Amino acid sequence: MNVTPDLLILAYRDGVFPMAESRNDPEIFWVDPQRRGIFPLEGFHISRSLARQLRRDTFSVTLNQAFQEVVHGCADRDETWISNEIFALYSALHRRGEAHSLEIWQDRELVGGVYGVTLGSAFCGESMFSRRTNASKVALAWLICHLRTTGFMLFDTQFLTPHLASLGAVEISRSNYQRRLADALDAQANILSVPLPASGQEVLQRSTQTS
Repeated sequence: MNVTPDLLILAYRDGVFPMAESRNDPEIFWVDPQRRGIFPLEGFHISRSLARQLRRDTFSVTLNQAFQEVVHGCADRDETWISNEIFALYSALHRRGEAHSLEIWQDRELVGGVYGVTLGSAFCGESMFSRRTNASKVALAWLICHLRTTGFMLFDTQFLTPHLASLGAVEISRSNYQRRLADALDAQANILSVPLPASGQEVLQRSTQTS
């Protein structure tokens, strides 16, 4: 099957996402889990240690400044489902404004990030990486704060990992996910409509106001 960016978006609208067996595997298969991981946008858990990290502002955070580098960072492991074909597809979605990355920097070095696809008011998270302690947690705190601010209703994490669960992610049934996805597709949100929070302190303040 020739997977195109248009087909990829149609799959996401049906709650399906692609994976590959390995980096060099030319074949793509579709995944529709019976149990789905999501982040309740009002339920992100900011621990005391993460709050201290945010107040220190040791990282700089940007949006869509290094999309391909973030995807490469996510694929930079011994085993990855991000094949060359998948990399090309998401790069095409990014050029179309349908895939976005949030980057974490320290001393001008990219040390973490997360990327995903936006449809309606749903953010479908694909992968994230971290090369510094707490970089992925800071990325999620910033992203969830920004998604709330810009009107998103659903943050899909695909699967629930212990790391995501510790931060407030939960697992729901496929049917529950499909209902939430349908509601999110009926509404519109724009991740570019307002700037990112200017500081970690602002992330904390916004999180307190909505908790």
